[in-house]
Amino acid sequence: MISINNLTVQFGGFTLLNEINFHISDNDRIGLTGKNGSGKSTLLKLIMGINSPSSGQISKPSTLNIGYLPQQMEHAKDTSVLGEALKAFEELFRLRARFEEINRELEGRSDYESDSYHKLIIELNDVNDRLHYGEDSNIEGDAEKMLIGLGFKREELGRPTSTFSQGWNMRIELAKVLLRRPDLLLLDEPTNHLDIESIQWLEEYLASYKGSIVLISHDRKFLDNVTNRTVEIMLGKVHDYKVPYSQYLVLRKERLDQQRASYDNQQKLIEKTEEFIERFRYKATKSNQVQSRIKQLEKLDRIEIDEEDLSKINVKFPPAPRSGNVVIKTTSLGMSFGKKRVFAGADITVERGEKIALVGRNGEGKTTMMRIIAGDLLNFSGDIKLGHNVDIGYYAQNQEDLLNKNDTVYDTIDKVAVGDIRTKIRDVLGSFLFRGEEIDKKVAVLSGGERARLALAKLIIHPYNLLLLDEPTNHMDIRSKDVLKQALMSYDGTLIIVSHDRDFLDGLVDKMYEFRDGGVREHIGGVMDFLYRKKLESLSELEKKGSPESGAAISDTIFEKRSSPKKSFEDKNIKKAKRDLAQCEKKIEELELELSEVEKSIQQLGSQFDKSLFEKYESIKKELDLQMKEWEALIKLVE
Repeated sequence: MISINNLTVQFGGFTLLNEINFHISDNDRIGLTGKNGSGKSTLLKLIMGINSPSSGQISKPSTLNIGYLPQQMEHAKDTSVLGEALKAFEELFRLRARFEEINRELEGRSDYESDSYHKLIIELNDVNDRLHYGEDSNIEGDAEKMLIGLGFKREELGRPTSTFSQGWNMRIELAKVLLRRPDLLLLDEPTNHLDIESIQWLEEYLASYKGSIVLISHDRKFLDNVTNRTVEIMLGKVHDYKVPYSQYLVLRKERLDQQRASYDNQQKLIEKTEEFIERFRYKATKSNQVQSRIKQLEKLDRIEIDEEDLSKINVKFPPAPRSGNVVIKTTSLGMSFGKKRVFAGADITVERGEKIALVGRNGEGKTTMMRIIAGDLLNFSGDIKLGHNVDIGYYAQNQEDLLNKNDTVYDTIDKVAVGDIRTKIRDVLGSFLFRGEEIDKKVAVLSGGERARLALAKLIIHPYNLLLLDEPTNHMDIRSKDVLKQALMSYDGTLIIVSHDRDFLDGLVDKMYEFRDGGVREHIGGVMDFLYRKKLESLSELEKKGSPESGAAISDTIFEKRSSPKKSFEDKNIKKAKRDLAQCEKKIEELELELSEVEKSIQQLGSQFDKSLFEKYESIKKELDLQMKEWEALIKLVE
């Protein structure tokens, strides 16, 4: 479908992409991966024809229909949510108008044998065929379902787009791209502005999408669930793996390990050969052998080790001073902006050392709650009390407003550093990948990812015992997110985090507060427990209501505040959970038996290698791991 041939992109003296080659085929599901700044977004723009390469070419059919969602774009402000989404069908509306226009023209003509009449008939048939292909569904119904799946409420579809944030307008643009049903989808960070439920809906939609997909995402689980191929961009080169992201990590390590082993073996051979040549170079009796060895070295195909970009942020939070046992306590806390009530009646207790996530739809009050705790918002109702000796470090989502664009990177840290840390500013900045001349860059010219790193650097130079982190991973590559997660897991203070990244939250937090429909509900347990319960409950509600819109809002009555995740299931879902548990245990037994048989077959191979057998082993093991996770979630429901 698309061939990328010897593509090179240079900026001044810097080569971003260096003679890369790969092919995008029908029904490919490609995840583009690589560090921030490696050239992923640039590659999508090259495919779209927005940018031009320095050399090389991209070959694609002229009839290919491509849908493209960039990270940033201008949004319409003079139309409704539904009206803007329906712009996806502008080509269809144009065809309708042309169909009617041709029919009117034919009605007034009688020159049935003329060439012009014949051409109109051919065009009419062509337009009719294209209309028939495009009108095989309910246009407005499709647009409504798409928007509701992406998190909009039905009553919001008539609201002007100007009353929504940039994040919500990005959802409208995503809906428009998907509604066009292009042959190829190019999606640049589509999950950045989506909440967890909308990400799940998008995953399911893309999994059954009839077309090719190339997407950039720093969400590991999203990549695993949507893609079947991973193209890595590293130091200007492309490495193509025909597997999803998690398997790519395994194969990449195997490839590099094998490459290093082959390189080491070859270097030993070269060393011994050169040693032989030097030792016997001037002995006449060995001259033939020496010449033979020299020719052998000249013909040797030298193995080169692929360069790796091993730079990564190095985050370590300083020890947190001890605070009181109760860090935050709110009573009937609420917040309104004018007539719009964001949330009310929030009773939250946060104890020392807890790691808590705030989750829910965008616009439901998660960031507002963080700002109230941080002291940025004061006109709230109800009461909030901070515990003894609580010292807050706040990472806000709007770094644009909180960093002085006229300051340099060094100045930004220098202004807040006190005591001994002032002598270590360069070390701190170096651990966040600001080295050499980069520390003299103005904040105004930094990328989103660089600003995120700088804001984190500001955060760790002071020993806070309560961290408020609002979407800290939005601009981070996967390796940097992993480093930050490990640092937060070992942090001995209290953490409250807003994030839609399931993989990042998994294993990090053990309690969730969900913001939904003006209320705040407590959920005990990790993010995977939370997601499993919500999916089970929403399906139960779906059966009760008989509604076709599984992606729409879920009944408020389900998410009542609870002290244990088990209680709300005792009446409605305990029987279903037990049936599922029995089926799950049976499946686990079958998989363990199958895995045992494959292990025996592998052992019988001895030193031989059977790729298909090893792939079967990995496939069974992966399925077994998934079943075990489901079993653990079900056990918690029925205990």
